Amino acid sequence: MTESEQIVLEAFAAVDARDDERLKRISHPEASFVWPESLQPSHFRTLQGKVATSWEKVWEPFQPLPEFITRKMSPQIVASSGARVTVLWHQRGVNRRGERLDCEVLGLYEVRDGRLYRAQMFYFDGAAVRKFLQSNQIKSLE
Repeated sequence: MTESEQIVLEAFAAVDARDDERLKRISHPEASFVWPESLQPSHFRTLQGKVATSWEKVWEPFQPLPEFITRKMSPQIVASSGARVTVLWHQRGVNRRGERLDCEVLGLYEVRDGRLYRAQMFYFDGAAVRKFLQSNQIKSLE
């Protein structure tokens, strides 16, 4: 396994374990996380009705404890070339009505200076994810 692959999988392990400090340690100071336009955090509100500022704030209500002690993203490296690593993983959650989502995501990751530098996500069914996320919304920001 290459160093870049190890760093990317360590980032997944940190997210799975809800270990924000570990993720910060392995992320480059200029790291960027790129979501599809339809799934930008600013399109959603938190349960408190505030505009979401991060994907974590959008997604957290859909992964309640203790059921989601780990996020279980099940990452699988599908390609790797130098600093770039492509990973197939799962976005999973449950809404207030008990409906579940399990959507595959293809992520393109870049490592720079031994740290996670860029992450860009490509959802296989972004429309279904958006509809699912809006199912818990107090008010959508359309």
